[in-house]
Amino acid sequence: MFRMTRYIKSLMNPAPVRAIPKPSGPVVIWNLIRRCNLTCKHCYSISADIDFKGELSTGEVYTVMDDLKSFGVPVLILSGGEPLMRPDIFDISRRAKDMGFYVGLSSNGTLITDDNIKQIADAGYDYVGISIDGLEQTHDEFRQKKGAFAASMKAVKLCKDAGIKVGLRFTLTQDNAPQLPDMLKLLDEHDIDKFYLSHLNYSGRGGRNRKRDAWYDMTRDAMNLLFNHCHEELKRGIEREYVTGNNDADGPFLLQWAAEHYPDQVPALEQRLVNWGGNSSGVNISNIDNLGVVHPDTFWWDYNLGNVREKPFSRIWSEANDDLMVGFRQTPRPVKGRCAECQYLPICNGNTRVRAHNISGDFWEEDPGCYLTNEEIGILDMPRRIATPVVEIPVHNL
Repeated sequence: MFRMTRYIKSLMNPAPVRAIPKPSGPVVIWNLIRRCNLTCKHCYSISADIDFKGELSTGEVYTVMDDLKSFGVPVLILSGGEPLMRPDIFDISRRAKDMGFYVGLSSNGTLITDDNIKQIADAGYDYVGISIDGLEQTHDEFRQKKGAFAASMKAVKLCKDAGIKVGLRFTLTQDNAPQLPDMLKLLDEHDIDKFYLSHLNYSGRGGRNRKRDAWYDMTRDAMNLLFNHCHEELKRGIEREYVTGNNDADGPFLLQWAAEHYPDQVPALEQRLVNWGGNSSGVNISNIDNLGVVHPDTFWWDYNLGNVREKPFSRIWSEANDDLMVGFRQTPRPVKGRCAECQYLPICNGNTRVRAHNISGDFWEEDPGCYLTNEEIGILDMPRRIATPVVEIPVHNL
């Protein structure tokens, strides 16, 4: 995750660059349930409103939580499907908070209502993230449910009124990129605490819809808009949290923005970005799915490292020695093509490997989602890439 606000603040208020402490353990994004009341077009877990057999019981979840805590895992992001469809979600959440985890809830928002907002508040979530894909018509089309936008925005209000930190999560595609300015207006209108822009990752229904991925110029325009918007808010004393994910080229692109606006701070920012280190799949980010299978991150659901029913997460994670995990933990990673020659490899760490694999079949090929030009990354002897549409792949919902 790229914490944009933090880095722009560092440009505006220079301070000595300090090393980032090594995390005590990986963040665990935990898909506790696969069932969902929506069938979103970019869903990586290909969820549906049906029961999926074999999911972890409450007791099994608690056993895993005990292991995660002893292993030093600091953060649990409870996700799905729609996690609020799991009957024991509040019991799990309260136990996680009592154990000292930072606990986030990742929801589509439509099931946050007047009837359960007190339970949600009492669970003590550190953050509730609600997915919004554009304005009402666009969002409802993405979510394939009329009224989804209104229900999710009501959830935002309920969370704000209950004193819960709440944010919007927005996946950028060609269809909704023109609505990003209006999305930013929503933040101000509803006094929303956080905005997370996710670049489309090619997995699940997101893989089937990769033709809709925002092309390079659209992505650059979106990132410039975010940089400038965050900067202007900070100048006005508004400190909203802006973060992005699933395209670690955002770090080098901010470095270029800084060269125009704060040229004297570029060396310090570059060191901060190197300290951040870019993509951390398989290192500081992990995933447990609804069946207990461990993955390098949430977009690697077709890559299994082991099952927590058979072996504790701590052993699975620490003993993983397959080619992908060894490569993830290698410095520099064994990337190829443009990524291997890129001057920003120490910052982005090879970007998102699942996109490279799903397009080329090779874990370590260049990331096709990188939107920086050859000139910008310091490569002059390769042909210029031109973003072209990927062949349409029909969507077949479960």
